[in-house]
Amino acid sequence: MRRGGGVLMHISSLPGPFGIGVFGEEAISFAKQLQKQGMRYWQVLPFTYPGMGDSPYQSFSAFAGNWMFIDPRRLMKRGLLTADEVVGYEYNVNKWRIDYDFLRGNKEDMLRKAYSRADADLMKKVSEFIKKNKWADDVAVYQAIKDDNYQQAWWEWKDEALKNCEPSAVAKVRDTDNYKFHAFVQYIFMEEWTAVKKEINDCGIAIIGDMPIYVSGDSADVWGAREQFKMADPKKVEKLLKDYEKAYAKDKDTPKVKQEALIFDKVAGVPPDYFSVDGQLWGNPIYDWDKHKKDGYKWWMSRIEESYKLYDYLRIDHFRAFSSYWEVEANAKTAREGAWMKGPGLEFFEVLDKKFGDRSRLIAEDLGEITPDLAEFMANVHIPGMRVMEFAFNPGDNSSFLPHNFTDNCVAYTGTHDNNTLLGWLWDSPENVRKCCLEYCGFEGDNWGDGGTGSKSCRAIIKTLWMSHADVVIIPIQDMLGYGGDTRMNTPGTPTGNWRVRFTKEDLDGIDNDWYRNLNRIYFR
Repeated sequence: MRRGGGVLMHISSLPGPFGIGVFGEEAISFAKQLQKQGMRYWQVLPFTYPGMGDSPYQSFSAFAGNWMFIDPRRLMKRGLLTADEVVGYEYNVNKWRIDYDFLRGNKEDMLRKAYSRADADLMKKVSEFIKKNKWADDVAVYQAIKDDNYQQAWWEWKDEALKNCEPSAVAKVRDTDNYKFHAFVQYIFMEEWTAVKKEINDCGIAIIGDMPIYVSGDSADVWGAREQFKMADPKKVEKLLKDYEKAYAKDKDTPKVKQEALIFDKVAGVPPDYFSVDGQLWGNPIYDWDKHKKDGYKWWMSRIEESYKLYDYLRIDHFRAFSSYWEVEANAKTAREGAWMKGPGLEFFEVLDKKFGDRSRLIAEDLGEITPDLAEFMANVHIPGMRVMEFAFNPGDNSSFLPHNFTDNCVAYTGTHDNNTLLGWLWDSPENVRKCCLEYCGFEGDNWGDGGTGSKSCRAIIKTLWMSHADVVIIPIQDMLGYGGDTRMNTPGTPTGNWRVRFTKEDLDGIDNDWYRNLNRIYFR
């Protein structure tokens, strides 16, 4: 990647009148602001529809776009909404937090109204889009069925034929109006983003996207291709239930068999680390890598190809799973009970090279426990990894996260969406850690706790990051604004209250663009 600086802010956090950021004029305005600052990169989170806990990393599809990002004003220009209707879909109760419960109903109502006005020419384009994109057909079918089943998970559907994805039953769904609606939504999403992305790229800004390594159990991906995941063995399920019945007869407080264990054999997570003493039990189904290998990783190649349409560069979350991954019994209480398993390894990337020519558009999120196999794997895969300054400052530890230890071939951050904000981290860190950081970054004085866009402590740390060898350096928008921990995007291990942070036009207008432009000039970014 070309040496340069950038900012991490999800589309959802953009300002605007609709309760969430959209693919509209605010996105283009932010790209122009980055251009004024001399930035080259804008990093976003996954564009997938948010699922459990409002997380974009837990979606009903690895492919489907988040319809909340569709801009009502662009629908108006298509003649699908009136000006009065657009105003009616505005939401200004809280400009700094996203109300997902409100948006789910509000946005669906808006899109169904727009769909009802789609003419034959537009629906012909939708039909052509569906024929060219199998994933969009899968999503439209899946969502249409879920609508008829009160949004229940696919294993709870009453119709056994649909639950088991039988072709004859699925074919009937394609004749329904609801199927066509969901196909329309995905077409509009792709059309809007394609147009907005072109304007962003024309500003000289490249989009760094994000792809979760795993998919949700309740997803079109698992429902339609169960053979590619480690599903529960009926005999094992029968034994689990019998053992539970015996234990329950002796002790009425015996925990029930977890729902996941009735569906999946193993689930994903990570071992204990700096985020959680018990590790993180994500609960996502585990890939049957042998099955993926047999068909040349066809599903994965399709997934990466579609991601390349959305983004200029692609960060793969939990990249280490290609080397080895933490596998946990589906009925386990915590992730502590898991074990490391071997991933597909370098062979996967050899297949990828044949498909796409090279790996130059990929970024590896290689954080977490560094095992010997991961270190060797990263040395051989030749994809830039990540460095995070907030992990660096244990006194006396010459950490690889210290800027003087950065390699050229990495993407370095003050923190990511999973970290506290820089100012919040300074406040929450032990005094010796904070002192180590401020001394390393050349900060002098006693006003390290001051916030705002001119925060001297935040600027000292950001400047130190910019001075490093790392080809690409990224700061969350919260750190550019000098905001505290109350604007943190996500706290790993907490199921609710995340992914809701937004910023106003006034917030973004208050940033000193000249300071960042000068920073990029001085350090040749």
